[in-house]
Amino acid sequence: MNSYSKRPGLRLAAVCAVAVTALALTACGPDITAGSGDDAASDRLQAPTADQPEGEITIWDRSGDLFEVFDDVIDDFNKKYPGIKVNHEAVDINAKLQNTLITGTDVPDGVFLDDAMIGGFADHLWDLSDVLEPYADDIAPQKIDATTVDGGIYGVPYDLNPGLLYYNATALEAAGVDATAIETYDDLLDAARAYQAKVPEAHPIHLEQSAFLGQLQLEMYASQLGTSIADAEGELRLDSPEYEQILTFLDTVQSEGLGTRAEYLTPTDIAELENGNQVFYPWAIWFDFAPQQLLPQTSGDWRAMELPAWEDGGARSGAMGGSSFVLPKEGENSELAWLFYEFLMYDEAGYTAVWGVNDIYPTGLNTSIPAYLPAADPENPLFQPLDALGGQDLWEVATTAGAQIPSGTSIPSWWNSAVDYLGNDIQKMLDGDMTPAEVISGSTDSIQTNLIDRQ
Repeated sequence: MNSYSKRPGLRLAAVCAVAVTALALTACGPDITAGSGDDAASDRLQAPTADQPEGEITIWDRSGDLFEVFDDVIDDFNKKYPGIKVNHEAVDINAKLQNTLITGTDVPDGVFLDDAMIGGFADHLWDLSDVLEPYADDIAPQKIDATTVDGGIYGVPYDLNPGLLYYNATALEAAGVDATAIETYDDLLDAARAYQAKVPEAHPIHLEQSAFLGQLQLEMYASQLGTSIADAEGELRLDSPEYEQILTFLDTVQSEGLGTRAEYLTPTDIAELENGNQVFYPWAIWFDFAPQQLLPQTSGDWRAMELPAWEDGGARSGAMGGSSFVLPKEGENSELAWLFYEFLMYDEAGYTAVWGVNDIYPTGLNTSIPAYLPAADPENPLFQPLDALGGQDLWEVATTAGAQIPSGTSIPSWWNSAVDYLGNDIQKMLDGDMTPAEVISGSTDSIQTNLIDRQ
C-alpha cells in the first residue's frame, strides 16, 4: 500500500511485507485511557464544542499521489477552520506506527491505515462511535463492520473497494463470447470454456499467485456471500458451505486449465493480459490502473461489470481491501484531527476535492469510491468516464456494485498473519497439492492453534 493512487494494487501488498506484528500491540505498551473512570465511554472521542476551535494537528499519510491529494485539500479545510494548523507528513506507516504507539513518543493525531490492521492497533486508538453517529447510517455497512472491534468503531471509513469483473471486450467479441451475459460464476466458467475453445492457448481467468493477494481475493468472494474468515467475536468460520463453494470454484478453474496463474500485474501477468490469453480479471475496482497505465496494447479494449453472483439473484459485488483514518489516543489534538477527517469524508467540498477532478487526477480519482453513500451517488459522478475502458462510465458500474456489498464482513486482528496458513494453503491447492476440503480443515486448525489460541 505504498501509494494509493498511481500503484493502487500495491497498497495492500505492502501490509504483507511487514508481516504485521499487530497482535503484540494488544499485549504491550502503556495503559492508555482518556478522561476519568473506567467506563468504556472514556475511550470514546468527543468532537470539539467551539465553533472555531484552534490548535495544531499532525496527520500521517503515505507518500505518493494520494498524499498530494490530501495535501491539496488542507487549504479548503482551513477555509472552514482557519484556526487549525495541519502538519501533513509523509511517513512509512507500516514501519513506524507500531513503535510510536508503544513508546507514546511523538504520536500523530491522525493516521491513514489499512482496514486489515485496525484490529491489531485498537487498544491504542479512540473509539469513534460518538463522532461518527450522525453519519453512521449513511456509511457503507461493510466499512462499519471492517472498522468495528468489540463493539467500538476505530476508523473513519475512507474508501469502498467493490469487486468487479474486468474483461477484454474486444478479444471476447472476436471469439464470439458475450461477456455481458455472465450473471453467475457458472456462467463465467462457461464463458471461459467457450473462449478457450476458440483460443486454445488461452487460460482466460486470472488466478492469483501471491499468497497475500490470493487471500484478499478470497475474502472478496466471501464478502459477496456476507461472510469472512472470522465473525465479529473473532470466531473462525472458514469451515462453511460458503468457503467450500468459493474454493471449489477456484479449484475448478485450476483443474480445467482455465486460469492464468500469475502475481497481480507482474510482467508475466501483464504479458498474458496484452496477448489475449487472460481475458477475465475478477478484482477490486483498483485494477483499472492496469489499462490506464500498464496495458498500452489493449488499453481501450477492457470493460468492467459487476462480479458474477454465486447464485441467481445473489450479490454482485464484495469488498476487496480498503483503508480508513484512525486517531491515536495519545495524539495531542485528536479531536481536531477528527474535524479534518470529517471535512474530507462528509463535507461535499472535502470529498469532491478528494475524488473529483483535481491537479493530481485531471479526470478524478478512479481507483476507489467513497465509503460515504451520499458521496457515492450513481447519478452524481465524482470522476469522469475512462478512455482506457473504451469511454465506459466506471463510476456508475462501481457505485451500483458497491451498493450490493453485504454487511457482516469483520476483519480480525490476526488477518495478516493468517496468510502464512490460509494464503499459503490456497496456493498449494492451485498447485494441485491440496483439495478445497484440505485447505479448509488445515487452515482452520493452524489459525486456531497458532493465532487465536495464543492471543
